[in-house]
Amino acid sequence: MSLTAPSPLADLGIQNATIHLNAGVTDLYGHAIRLGEGEQAATGPLTVRTNKTGRSPKDRFIVEDDLTRDTVWWGGFNTPISPVVFDRLLDKMTRYAEGRELFVQQVFAGTDPRYRVACRMVTEMAYHSLFIRNMFVRPTDAELADFHEDWTVLNIPSFRADPAVDGVRSDTFIIVNFSRKMIIAGGTQYAGENKKGIFGVLNYLLPQQGVMPMHCSANVGDDGDVALFFGLSGTGKTTLSADPTRKLIGDDEHGWTDTGVFNFEGGCYAKVINLNAEAEPAIYGTTRTYGTVLENVVLDAQGVPDLSDGSLTENTRSAYPIDQITNVQPGSIAGHPRHIVFLTADAYGVLPPISRLSPEQTMYQFISGFTAKIPGTEDGVTEPSPTFSTCFGAPFMPRHPGEYARLLAQKVQDSGATVWLVNTGWSGGKYGTGRRMSIAHTRAMLSAALSGALDDVPFEREPFFNLDIPTQVPGVPEGVLNPRAAWADQDAYDDTARRLARMFRENFARFEAGVDPAVSASMPNPDAPA
Repeated sequence: MSLTAPSPLADLGIQNATIHLNAGVTDLYGHAIRLGEGEQAATGPLTVRTNKTGRSPKDRFIVEDDLTRDTVWWGGFNTPISPVVFDRLLDKMTRYAEGRELFVQQVFAGTDPRYRVACRMVTEMAYHSLFIRNMFVRPTDAELADFHEDWTVLNIPSFRADPAVDGVRSDTFIIVNFSRKMIIAGGTQYAGENKKGIFGVLNYLLPQQGVMPMHCSANVGDDGDVALFFGLSGTGKTTLSADPTRKLIGDDEHGWTDTGVFNFEGGCYAKVINLNAEAEPAIYGTTRTYGTVLENVVLDAQGVPDLSDGSLTENTRSAYPIDQITNVQPGSIAGHPRHIVFLTADAYGVLPPISRLSPEQTMYQFISGFTAKIPGTEDGVTEPSPTFSTCFGAPFMPRHPGEYARLLAQKVQDSGATVWLVNTGWSGGKYGTGRRMSIAHTRAMLSAALSGALDDVPFEREPFFNLDIPTQVPGVPEGVLNPRAAWADQDAYDDTARRLARMFRENFARFEAGVDPAVSASMPNPDAPA
């Protein structure tokens, strides 16, 4: 529906724009192609190229005022900015938007009606509006008839800030104002900023209501056993949670309430570089479906998406409604988790392939959020590099990591869930000398953990990281389970494990003031005897 007057954006000071309100898929395809934003692939999806191929975390700010001054953790990715800067940029943006063509979607963030946030998403890009329609929860006709937004997102990619006068770092900006319940963004066409902006809002709001917000995927078995999968990019979160024997609740963002788990989203935003039709048929199928948005995916000569082509970026993405996946949990809501899995791809090759965590270790590993990047060849780096992302999602966590960790620990205690640390990285040596963990072995270990097959097996303690390792897992050779035994040179293992243990401790030093002493006491010990 196109509107010119009365303007549904009048409260923002935008009086004379042409507004497309809650436009459908076909209309948005047509507008995106007309505006030169993308093209329809021969197989059906809308393919687009963007000026930025990922998020801009250094250009993200939170307005510091009486509401946020003592509730936001001003460290890491949470950069303060003044209300004056926000108001000045908002005024410039609304004047810039006058007379333009704008697309508005009214949607919900959250499948649980008790905790969902009603969002008005305003953008100048038709493809962004389709992305939003795919990724958020669409209201019913009755809900639209009485829709009242809680939050507004105003995203004008062609509007660029002047850092010399506007008080921001570059011409790109994403600013969250909790008091005004608004997010403004400019300078970036990357659609992921729309969903991650609201994700950060929920991460701030929900803990006040006793709800644990989580950057994780979730699935559920036939008997209602829910599993959560936390992990950074490259750890296997999407692959391992997309289990054909279990129903998908969601692939990225969830809340844990007093009754169970709910999805924040109505869609999925999957990384598709080198996606394999045999290994991940459900996700692969979405890349050929009308209604999907493919970001920075190259088309071949026949107009078919070439998922092996990373010439534009390795961060190629598919955004699609969750109902394009057939094996989905109805309503994207389920009960309390029985198992929680922290995934890490340890390129140092010293963490066990699977270990069970104590409550204190759960908090420690959650705050640490460790994985390791493999060496790059362009700059001559030959060693793995550690990555620590608090709560497995540092850029989206406004509060102190200890607050989220305590809430997670309470949820785990109340539900009786078991927490596992699973290494999908290297074994028998670090990257370059060891081997990548067998996906078949990882699946067997996860299957054993989720089925309860590990409940009664003996465990042994690993000394450097204080981790409890099962001594046997059905379908997995015993020599795989103990990381030290898998190395031919066990002295080299000890040296590497001590190095990584020191990295853990150095990273955690900045969080110790905000966590319980028992959590700090559970950290790795580089001085332990082998």
